Amino acid sequence: MITVSVKWQKEIFKDVEIDTTQSPLVFKCQLYDLTGVPPERQKIMVKGGLLKDDADWSTLGVKEGQKLMMMGTADEVVKSPEKGTVFVEDLPEEEQVVAVGHTAGLFNLGNTCYMNSTLQCLHSVPELKSALIKYSHSGRNNDVDQPSHMLTIATRDIFNELDKSVKPVAPMQFWMLLRKKYPQFGQLQNGVFMQQDAEECWTQLLYTLSQSLRSPGSSENPDAVKALFGIELISRIHCQESNEESSETESVYSLKCHISQEVNHLHEGLKHGLKSELEKASPALGRSATYLKESRINALPRYLTIQFVRFFWKRESNQKAKILRKVDYPLELDVYDFCSDDLRKKLEAPRQILRNEEGKKLGLKVNEKSSASKENDVKMSDAEGSSNGEEPSVVPMEEGEKETQMTGIYDLVAVLTHKGRSADSGHYVGWVKQENGKWIEFDDDNPKPRVEDDITRLSGGGDWHMAYIIMYKARVVSL
Repeated sequence: MITVSVKWQKEIFKDVEIDTTQSPLVFKCQLYDLTGVPPERQKIMVKGGLLKDDADWSTLGVKEGQKLMMMGTADEVVKSPEKGTVFVEDLPEEEQVVAVGHTAGLFNLGNTCYMNSTLQCLHSVPELKSALIKYSHSGRNNDVDQPSHMLTIATRDIFNELDKSVKPVAPMQFWMLLRKKYPQFGQLQNGVFMQQDAEECWTQLLYTLSQSLRSPGSSENPDAVKALFGIELISRIHCQESNEESSETESVYSLKCHISQEVNHLHEGLKHGLKSELEKASPALGRSATYLKESRINALPRYLTIQFVRFFWKRESNQKAKILRKVDYPLELDVYDFCSDDLRKKLEAPRQILRNEEGKKLGLKVNEKSSASKENDVKMSDAEGSSNGEEPSVVPMEEGEKETQMTGIYDLVAVLTHKGRSADSGHYVGWVKQENGKWIEFDDDNPKPRVEDDITRLSGGGDWHMAYIIMYKARVVSL
């Protein structure tokens, strides 16, 4: 790490740090934060000419305390006429975000598209942002280590920056703290940071937030992340050979869509993902035996995450290979068929209320007596659930919200795609549905509006972007 000063126009910026292990593009992103001059417009004089994005610092001879000269014009907001229409560019930046209809993109700091796409998808969850806003610098409890605490603060801050800006944001602090907490994301190859697996980044970040945002002693919401993303599975484990049977309950943050020759649709892949074979010791047989594990969903999250298991380890090439098979997924997903019998019973009344509400919107006649009976059933099932120790499928509420119940029906709100043949190469992009219903493709620092047809075309079958992680939001009914 060396420190330089940078002269730009009439200003001199002192003590600007250069991390010589990173590309000059990262240094340019720092200068963008200081000057407002986008990296592509920056002309920085160094030994041998202009500083290139992919130059090697060791060959440039930049020394401690050296003064560098930069030329380039900053982004300017076009001034409106004294009288007349107010243009978007003339609004304060927070108002520009609303007018444009989407938030900012993220600069790629060198193979960081896996991180950028993960952040954009999770940034679309307002309840997660609310939980992060309540997390303070001094809010760390004794169970959370310092790197996790700092990464949580960095996540809160980057979400805040994205909300307030229409210009691309450089996620420098977040990236540095992500590598500090999880060193695998700092792997180098030929002096360049390697591409990483977006699913691994998603999983590790959610795990960190689940630890940090836990509120000991709070009866309101002791685990905000689990309440938003946690899926409770109940599994039957059966050995055909010995006829032994047991059950277990576990909590996961995503479902797996397994891909094989028989799988053409998400529904089929989820069925495969909820069944597995495992080898374990059989007390009855006194040796190892094969058990069949069949799982059902026993409690639903507000946001349902599904991973397409597209990558597998190929021994011949000693790398992760990719399954390119096309697997269609719906904009509206009904998970009723994957639920346990107990959960299905709890979902019946809210599903009837939802059907009645949608029927009214279409101008259909609703049997008021039946509807009222179903609504009473919701309240009764609530009371029964609390009396026998089971939790009803009640959605975690934001302050001031009405209490709502799950229906088992979900709407697609985010897709994280991968383009390329290997998990350790290629390009990741986030596709996010905005609150106004419009879709935005977040390709690093270049957000673009998209339509629903573009989203359903991300199902695979070629070298185009294909869905790797998808996220659905629960459709709920008010009690």
